[in-house]
Amino acid sequence: MALLNARRAARRFVPWAGLLLALPAQGADLAARIDAHLAQPRFASASWGIAVVSLDDGHVVYRHDAQRLLLPASTAKLYTAAFALERLGPEARTHTDVIAAGERRRGSLHGPLVLRGRGDPTLAGNAWADALASQVEAAGIQRVDGGIVGDDTAFAGPPYGSGWEVDDLAYAYGASTGALDIDENTLTARVTGGDVSVTPADAAIAIAPQAATVPDLYRETGQATLFVLGDVSGRQKLSLPDPALTAARRLQSALARRGIRVDGEARSVRWPVAAPTGQTLASLPSPPLIDLLREGLKRSQNLYLQSVFLLTGLASDDAQKPTEERAATALARWLAAQGIGPSSATLVEGTGLSRHDLTTADALVHLLVRMDASPLAASWRNLLPVAGVDGTLARRMRDTAAMGNVRAKTGSMSFVDALAGYVTTRGGQRLAFVILLNNYRPASGAAPMAAEVDAIALMLAEATGRL
Repeated sequence: MALLNARRAARRFVPWAGLLLALPAQGADLAARIDAHLAQPRFASASWGIAVVSLDDGHVVYRHDAQRLLLPASTAKLYTAAFALERLGPEARTHTDVIAAGERRRGSLHGPLVLRGRGDPTLAGNAWADALASQVEAAGIQRVDGGIVGDDTAFAGPPYGSGWEVDDLAYAYGASTGALDIDENTLTARVTGGDVSVTPADAAIAIAPQAATVPDLYRETGQATLFVLGDVSGRQKLSLPDPALTAARRLQSALARRGIRVDGEARSVRWPVAAPTGQTLASLPSPPLIDLLREGLKRSQNLYLQSVFLLTGLASDDAQKPTEERAATALARWLAAQGIGPSSATLVEGTGLSRHDLTTADALVHLLVRMDASPLAASWRNLLPVAGVDGTLARRMRDTAAMGNVRAKTGSMSFVDALAGYVTTRGGQRLAFVILLNNYRPASGAAPMAAEVDAIALMLAEATGRL
């Protein structure tokens, strides 16, 4: 598995203004224009699913294979976000705790100090650790003789979403999702002239230079050794092998800065090991759910949405099942109550990175229509990237009728591209739309998949008259 290759570059959108500018300003028949776009020979073997609904009166403006199950990629995050908002509430918070798992005598803890995570994906840098260390100091702890334990046991199940592919797991976007996360569970490796540096410095990883004819960086999934093969140079952002251990080391450093002595090596415990028990000495709340969702949807950040998905699992009833399965079951029940059955949408994890996730365009546009009519409508819209302005749409559809107008979640993976959200036409009509493109590989030199999808969104933005 090559880490320094074209895989990530292929996932980034390269502006393709020519495709958008070549379109006529506005045809007499929107449906005919979209149909003509889909009928082009390059899409002969591809699969499109499109649904467009007027938010003004609920009538269907356009449909194409809208009942076909397709891969949603990251537009699946809309299901997770909507469910979490209603299940947990926009102001819901989780927390990270420090627990004394031993006997306390005259300022000393005879046993480990446990850093227990509960799914806050925002821990980064040193501020969080300093805040917890301050509380530990205020509790009278001056010495710990059992080391620091990073407790990653709150979520039952593996640290990856169901159906995540092994090819993705070494990359930052495929980073593990645990109960105790740090720096978005990523590290940055820099290789210059044979010198290797890793940020953060407390990353739980070993560097192993190896002679090789093909320069590369390689880390086997589940292993904590980064092999530097041959004459490599460059910078790569990768997943962190053991975030809980790195977090424990970070807290230990924060305690040392306050003069608290810690004897013993930092270590981590993960499911299915039983969680240590003891007295809570310190606690740090996460940002509210609405902030997690805004950051997660704007950036299409997998760790944030998978963490939120697992938090909905913790809030469900069946503690005998893995947390992700509990979340998926609860989501399916909620969707059914909204009129979206399993034959229309099946989600096994919270991000859309899994190729086991499926949806129809009809199901996803139904969700968008419903959320637009909910009391949270304004907050919901503000979670989405804005074309030409921010998030994953910051560089797309600039200087067009879609700029500052289209608010939509993007989705992209190999042979899949998607866009789902809202637009107001030139004629003032408010629309919800879903565009799913599957099983398509652009020919060399052809427009990227995102541009093919954007072309349809632009047609909607340019539309005049009553659709």
